[in-house]
Amino acid sequence: MISPIVATQPMQAADHPAIRRLSESLGRQAEPGNWGAGECQVVVKNPAGELLGWARAHWWEPADPLAPAGYYLAGIEVACGYRQRGVARSLTEARLSWIAQRASTAWCVVNAQNTASLALHRALGFEEVARAPRFGTVVFNGGSGLLLSKDVVSSRGPAKAQV
Repeated sequence: MISPIVATQPMQAADHPAIRRLSESLGRQAEPGNWGAGECQVVVKNPAGELLGWARAHWWEPADPLAPAGYYLAGIEVACGYRQRGVARSLTEARLSWIAQRASTAWCVVNAQNTASLALHRALGFEEVARAPRFGTVVFNGGSGLLLSKDVVSSRGPAKAQV
């Protein structure tokens, strides 16, 4: 698990270069400058300020017969040396809290082969809704993806459904 003194925090523009470097180190191409201002964008850093991971959530209307419009967990990346240490869970719990202030259901799509992500989402109470080779614009390499959902409750009580 990550140290209790390391907590999620809102993503800042100053974090963007580190996010790009982390993404490139994982063979990906995250571009935080293109993300929407109304999203949940969070990071986890170590006490020295080094980026350990980032994640985002946002409203998505996939125009898909299986995947409804709603608040979705979007991208997440964790530095290789910090995987399986609670960083992804901390980032996901922060995003779920953000969604709970806006909706009664959180959604996500996950590659069926991503066992670590599936284990995390199941541990947090997500349930499978559908399987397909694509949901909206998300196409899954190597097979199919899963549409997952979780009922969330705001600290202010149940939020009105946005779906």
